[in-house]
Amino acid sequence: MQIVVDLNRCQGYAQCVFLAPQVFELHGEEALMFTPTVPEDQHVRVRRAAAACPVQAILVGEPAGVGAP
Repeated sequence: MQIVVDLNRCQGYAQCVFLAPQVFELHGEEALMFTPTVPEDQHVRVRRAAAACPVQAILVGEPAGVGAP
């Protein structure tokens, strides 16, 4: 699983940090740091974090080529 965060849209509500602290981290009041390639054991947490984002700044997807024939 890959994630992208639209940092222009992100408002620092930190719902993602609360729901998936191993993937998202807030530095200071508004600087969001994240791991773009999500470990398998964090997939459910990251999907919940993306759904909980008030401004829908987190995009979740699969790396290119995954599941291709």
